[in-house]
Amino acid sequence: MSEIGGSAGPSGIEEILSNLSLQLEEAESLSAETIAREIVRIGFRCVRCGDCCRGEDNSVAVFPFEVRDIVDETGEGWIAAVEPPLEGEWDSQGNFHTLEWRLAKAGRDCKYYSEDGCRIYGKRPLLCKTYPFYLEEGRLRWSECRGLGGEIDAEEATKLAELIKWRQIVEIREAINLVRKYEDFERGEPSPFGRCVVHDSEGEHEIEWAEIPGALGRRLRKFQKW
Repeated sequence: MSEIGGSAGPSGIEEILSNLSLQLEEAESLSAETIAREIVRIGFRCVRCGDCCRGEDNSVAVFPFEVRDIVDETGEGWIAAVEPPLEGEWDSQGNFHTLEWRLAKAGRDCKYYSEDGCRIYGKRPLLCKTYPFYLEEGRLRWSECRGLGGEIDAEEATKLAELIKWRQIVEIREAINLVRKYEDFERGEPSPFGRCVVHDSEGEHEIEWAEIPGALGRRLRKFQKW
């Protein structure tokens, strides 16, 4: 957030948007076939261990269109499906500002994880669909995963590569829209009277602290006990 807010006004914002536009052009020009060959070389086969769905480090970023897919699938409300991330900054009115959304958790694990598998598998976010792979400066990278080294055929690798490329494009487009709609604020100190303001690609969303689930909700409600 500070990267956007500290961008020195309109000229800084334009520079950020220009850089993002260049990144988008590069992402769109990537060869899915090249990515697929690299996936085959590395090898991957999901072993359904659930490690990527569990634990304190589990944090799945989701975009507004993905949240709507999940809400439509489950019939839940928005805040039941997702929650704001812990990272953020306070404004001079005592509001807590943060960026984007994360899948809601039940304790340490994703709330949609079960021993029988993902309960929103058909509507799971792009990050989940492409795990453990991601792109960084046009190069294929991967996170720790038990499935690495497993056998994958060319057809499966190509489908996965196309998703990985699409995820990169979506992430950059969402970032562009977020920056365009972002309204900076004067920084301040924590207050027991504020709200949580989530900035995403569709603008600002204000949430009463009492409505926020998860670790962030517990943290913010402490301030109301002043």
